[in-house]
Amino acid sequence: MKVVLNFVAALAVVAGAAVAVAQSVDEQISERTAPVGKTCMKGDECAAAAPAAAASSGGARSGSDVYTGNCAACHGTGAAGAPKFGDAAAWGPRIAKGMDTLYTHALNGFNAMPAKGLCMTCSEDEVKAAVDHMVENSK
Repeated sequence: MKVVLNFVAALAVVAGAAVAVAQSVDEQISERTAPVGKTCMKGDECAAAAPAAAASSGGARSGSDVYTGNCAACHGTGAAGAPKFGDAAAWGPRIAKGMDTLYTHALNGFNAMPAKGLCMTCSEDEVKAAVDHMVENSK
């Protein structure tokens, strides 16, 4: 009888340990599969904080900074037909249409270029400064 009781006690300890291990594994899986971030939609509390953070980043970026950080990906390589930085032949006909047209295309998108070149943190003035920078260096 004592052997049976010891066996039952040992079995209870093993079962308890198995439950603890299973819970630990479940917790580890939950941690590994947890979302990396969250979506912040307009109207959500988190959306109101985003513009304040951008505004406190130290002021407007220069056209050169915006170009280097965003525009150069396409305009530095000519990707998707983008006129390359410094290429007067490619920029000439575009410049001839006027700066207002270039600004409109940069802000709203044109052909393969998305609005603001996907720089959603850029203000209109920063996008225009980047256009100015590209035009000044492509004449």
